[in-house]
Amino acid sequence: MAIKVAIVDDHKLFREGVKRILELEEGLEVVAEGENGRDALMIDKTYNPDVMVMDIDMPFMNGIKATSMLSENKSKSKVIILSIYDDEHYVTRVLQDGASGYLLKDIGAKGLIEAIRIVASGGSYLDPKVTKNIIEEYRRLTEINLLRSDVSTQSYQRPLHILTRRECEILQLLAEGNSNVGISKALFISDKTVKNHISSILRKIKVNDRTQAVLLAIKRGWVRIG
Repeated sequence: MAIKVAIVDDHKLFREGVKRILELEEGLEVVAEGENGRDALMIDKTYNPDVMVMDIDMPFMNGIKATSMLSENKSKSKVIILSIYDDEHYVTRVLQDGASGYLLKDIGAKGLIEAIRIVASGGSYLDPKVTKNIIEEYRRLTEINLLRSDVSTQSYQRPLHILTRRECEILQLLAEGNSNVGISKALFISDKTVKNHISSILRKIKVNDRTQAVLLAIKRGWVRIG
């Protein structure tokens, strides 16, 4: 069954470009388009998409408010924010309000499609460029006692009882916000080798995606974040 996708952005040309990309991918179906948050709420009720790709800065109702209202309405649609903004405020806010993914608009077609598939399957996906913002949000949550683990006082120790030394190196680089390409350059290994190592890491620590891996690593003290 195809993954039903809705695109919500106030720039028609951008919507059409994203739609063309997705329609070329087998297993994805664009079921609706909208140009503001109000449209997003209507689309959710009418089309019940699996994934809603949505901008932040839109008229009448922005993407942050729409995401929050979708969560309040217990919508089954998973929201991926696709935005030009990479600062901590926007990233942490929409994640708190229930978004399952956050991408920057300079992401390639491959990354967008991967994000949609991961989010549709119940995972979460963050653009590597904003991963550091998640680390900052984790610290903030720790400070207000929403998380039990105190990252600021937790000692750093590589999880060599679970992962190989190379996998520990890659986990650290993921926590620093590096993409697969960045990791391959840093360690002088191929992109395919990086992907294989990341798959092994996810399997060993029993998480679904790289974002969950980073959060778990921070909580357990497996990576340096300062």
